[in-house]
Amino acid sequence: MTSALTRSFSVESSELSSAAISERQRQSLLKDSEKMSDPEPCRIKQEETEELIDLKVKSEELSEDEEKPYQCSHCDMRFCDLGNLNSHKKIHTGEKTHKCDQCGKTFMMPSQLKTHLRVHTKEKPYSCSECGKSFRRLSNLKAHQKIHTGVKEHVCIECGKSFIRAGELKNHQRIHTGEKPYKCSHCDRRFGQLQIVKVHERTHTGEKPYACTQCGKSFKQSPSFYRHMQIHTGERPHTCDHCSKTFLWPSDLTRHLRDHTNEKPYACSECGKRYTEQSTLRRHQKMHTGVKEFACFECEKSFIRAAGLRQHQRTHTGEKPYVCSHCNKTFRYSGHLKAHERIHTGEKPYTCTQCGKSFSVSSSLNSHMLIHTGEKIHRCEQCGKTFLRASQVKKHLRVHTKEKPFQNIDLPENSLLH
Repeated sequence: MTSALTRSFSVESSELSSAAISERQRQSLLKDSEKMSDPEPCRIKQEETEELIDLKVKSEELSEDEEKPYQCSHCDMRFCDLGNLNSHKKIHTGEKTHKCDQCGKTFMMPSQLKTHLRVHTKEKPYSCSECGKSFRRLSNLKAHQKIHTGVKEHVCIECGKSFIRAGELKNHQRIHTGEKPYKCSHCDRRFGQLQIVKVHERTHTGEKPYACTQCGKSFKQSPSFYRHMQIHTGERPHTCDHCSKTFLWPSDLTRHLRDHTNEKPYACSECGKRYTEQSTLRRHQKMHTGVKEFACFECEKSFIRAAGLRQHQRTHTGEKPYVCSHCNKTFRYSGHLKAHERIHTGEKPYTCTQCGKSFSVSSSLNSHMLIHTGEKIHRCEQCGKTFLRASQVKKHLRVHTKEKPFQNIDLPENSLLH
């Protein structure tokens, strides 16, 4: 009877890990012993049964120590062979012995170097059977394939947002917790995601691992590299439904669409003025502080932005770097060139939402909109009378100044005959 019971426990215990058996597992084994098909009820005491279990676990622990004789001196992990132990120790020491001969980047494991080299060779050996998209890593392919199934099984308990991968959820949850576990090895800045700290560290090292095969230009980040490559291919896959203008990136199209809808989602908290882009709002907000840190050496005029100073300096140098592709006319500012080229193309991207009339420049649309609103924002300082347009104020002021600019114009004699 005892022999049969011991054999039964050997089968059950073989599935247990080297860790100590939990109380729940002990009770389960004891319960199974009561259900044995022995004609006579099992009369082995609980203490004796538990002793058998403990003996079995200890024997398994001893056998595992024999199977994994190499233990890490930094932690409790054990390994079957010395090579695996030495590889593991690099996690503690930070040693990176495997170096890329293309860019000099170093890695702990040869497998990591092998995967990294695909950045340079452009090799993507793992292809999706659904859409044909290729990947450098098998893990990336597996994560991508979940896009086709639509399953997002990892859900944030804070906001309900769901993710395809557990790692994405973990990164997202740091938005709620404020946790930033990754510290830059060159400065004190911390980040919530490992990839972001890697990109940040390149600002210190100057590393640019993504090189263009067409012109040799290098980039710190892959999105910048892919965007640059489209300059060579001429690919502009994102098209505006209103004017058919095409763009490299969906974010560029989103910003462009605001020209048609007149949407200005970014508002200044000081004066309420609204803008289509957040970067423009940030520049505007500097006006409220009054700080103009960029000064011209020629005339000492100062500017809020460095770009404003650069543009101003062209008035001294006479530089006009922006050339029209249709008539070769040159301009100081890119905005002036864009507005000018619409004369050739006939493009009128600014449309009135009230009557549908379109304009080539936004200032013309803004002036036109005053007709519908009836707003008269231009005031005469002499009498307080208001006008729709600045030109109307200028004309009105002649009433006060008695100026008559067209009084002494000499006309040709024969012009009076017509």
